[in-house]
Amino acid sequence: MTASFRTAWEEQHPNGTVIYRDLAADPLPHIDEISATAGFSDPAEHTPEQRAAFALRVELAEELERADAVLIGAPMYNFTIPSTLKTWLDQVIIVGRTAGETPSAAGTPVTVVASRGGSYAPGTPRESFEFVQNYLEKALNGMLGLDVDFIVPELTLARTTPAMADLVELSDASRAKAHEDATTKAKALAARF
Repeated sequence: MTASFRTAWEEQHPNGTVIYRDLAADPLPHIDEISATAGFSDPAEHTPEQRAAFALRVELAEELERADAVLIGAPMYNFTIPSTLKTWLDQVIIVGRTAGETPSAAGTPVTVVASRGGSYAPGTPRESFEFVQNYLEKALNGMLGLDVDFIVPELTLARTTPAMADLVELSDASRAKAHEDATTKAKALAARF
C-alpha cells in the first residue's frame, strides 16, 4: 500500500523530493541517556557525546519539518507498532521543537498505512487489542501536531493461515480498498502542492 501511495505521489509530483527511510533495513539507534538528556539541555552546554547523539535527532526533525507530506508504514506486531518505528518517534519528538505548545511541523499531513493480520475494528472480538492507531494518533497528532489519516488493510494473514480461510474474500477486499485509498490519498495530497 505504501508503494501504491508513493507511485501515485511521484506521478502527480514528478519533480518533488522523496526521502525514503526503511527503518527495518537501516534501524535508528534507540534513545539512551545521552541522547535523551541532550534534548532537555542547552545545546551550548552539550558534551561531545551529547552533540553527536543530538545531531541525529536534529537531522530527523529537519526532515519532518521540510516535508510536504509524510507516509508511514506501520504493520501491527504483537498488537502495537514495530520497535523501529517507536525508535524513530523517540528520536524525532523533541520537546520545545517538534513537540510542545507550538510543534514545528504542526499541520503536516501524515498518512499511516496500519496493516494487521487480523481485524481489530470496532465490534470485533479483538477490538480492545488495537494499540497501533490509538498510539500513533496520540504521538503524531497529540504530541507533534500532525494531521493524521489512517489506511487500514486488515486480515492480511487470511491467505496463509488455515484457520482464517473463510476470511480470504474479506482480506482481498480490504487489500484492494487499501490500495485504492492509498492512490487516492496520494493524488489528493500531491494536488495540494
